[in-house]
Amino acid sequence: MPLDNIYQEQRIPNPLRDIWRIFYRDALAMIGFYGMLLLIFLCLFGHYVAPYALDQQFLGYQLLPPSWSRYGNVSFFLGTDDLGRDILSRLLSGTAPTVGSAIIITFAAALFGTILGVFAGITRGLRSAILNHILDTLLSIPSLLLAIVVVAFIGPKLEHAMLAVWLALLPRVVRTVYSAVHDELDKEYVVAARLDGASTHDILWNAILPNIAAVMVTEFTRALSMAVLDIAALGFLDLGAQLPSPEWGAMLGDSLELVYVAPWTVMLPGGAILVSVLVINLLGDGMRRAINAGIK
Repeated sequence: MPLDNIYQEQRIPNPLRDIWRIFYRDALAMIGFYGMLLLIFLCLFGHYVAPYALDQQFLGYQLLPPSWSRYGNVSFFLGTDDLGRDILSRLLSGTAPTVGSAIIITFAAALFGTILGVFAGITRGLRSAILNHILDTLLSIPSLLLAIVVVAFIGPKLEHAMLAVWLALLPRVVRTVYSAVHDELDKEYVVAARLDGASTHDILWNAILPNIAAVMVTEFTRALSMAVLDIAALGFLDLGAQLPSPEWGAMLGDSLELVYVAPWTVMLPGGAILVSVLVINLLGDGMRRAINAGIK
């Protein structure tokens, strides 16, 4: 093959490669990207990299402050709780029930929500109107309140909290995809594609879905951050993961009465939740900016 042909093939535009280059140059987006990779790693291996077992107690070392404090101990980098358990170990082990559960919930909500949203977006008439009113009714209820109602019926448990949060997130994802698809169907390029004989399947996969990718990414990352907060909130209210689970919300609720005696037992789980949500939002905003710039 001539060298000119090889050079031309290498110069063929690749949208995904262009989007990655734009994303890679965004410092905040890369912070979110590497932070998300770290969270996923801790979800899978946090229990193994923890210095101690999550329920191991050290008598005589209760309520030790972090090691950089004057009264801290180098053996317990982030201090201990009221039962003498290492907080660092519990935070590392708690990544899976908090962030890992939220990731599973979000992927499930994204899968089912995209299917239902696309189906609702391409329908017209009575079915579309009925579904629209149902979604409006569900969206009028705050997601956390809906999750609390569901857990109140089926009982407090991490798996039940995951189901409740999934049911609370699903209508929001469906409505976002439905609105995006419905708006795209009225644009001129879709009308032109139909006049050229393109099928509905081809229009969806080759025209509509690429154009709403930024909207979907933004909604899915927002759903992930909401899932983390809702899982933690249910654990905090003793409606989700039950003690001695190291879930961050449960740890926060269990240590709330110690806020004046041992503030690190409250600040550290709360800080873990805050950092996780910040990382997810940085990643989502960076992906949205990169997709928008790549499409243009």
